[in-house]
Amino acid sequence: MKLSTNFSVAELSKSEAATRQGLDNTPSMEVIDSLQALVDNVLQPLRDKLGPIVVTSGYRSPAVNKAIGGSATSDHCKGQAADIEVLNMDNKALAEYIRDNMKFTQLILEFYRKGVADSGWVHVSYDAKNLKNQVLTAVKVDSKTVYHNGIQ
Repeated sequence: MKLSTNFSVAELSKSEAATRQGLDNTPSMEVIDSLQALVDNVLQPLRDKLGPIVVTSGYRSPAVNKAIGGSATSDHCKGQAADIEVLNMDNKALAEYIRDNMKFTQLILEFYRKGVADSGWVHVSYDAKNLKNQVLTAVKVDSKTVYHNGIQ
């Protein structure tokens, strides 16, 4: 099912973890509606402006989310979030572009290493009822994930 010119439900619900572990990752119609809002308001506009986007993680069923050790409250489980990269673009620059040009619920520059353009990834979520534009950077400190406000 196509959500836009460049995005489909299949792409946004593809999960290697689900495939490896034999887990169902089929989104409900409610989740598909959330994926549609994410595509309409964030992903397709980004694609139109910046070029091809790689979605490394989109929708995750609760079972898939648990299997990968995701947060129990993850927006991925509601179809409201995607982890992305843009081909040939520094991930920090991508996060800054989203922060400066788009409405979103949460934006996290995850595990980026300064000077390594393709390190980490960008997590972005969209919930029309909660456009708080929260911006965070996730880093590892003593093997634990720590979140800092802003893009660092």
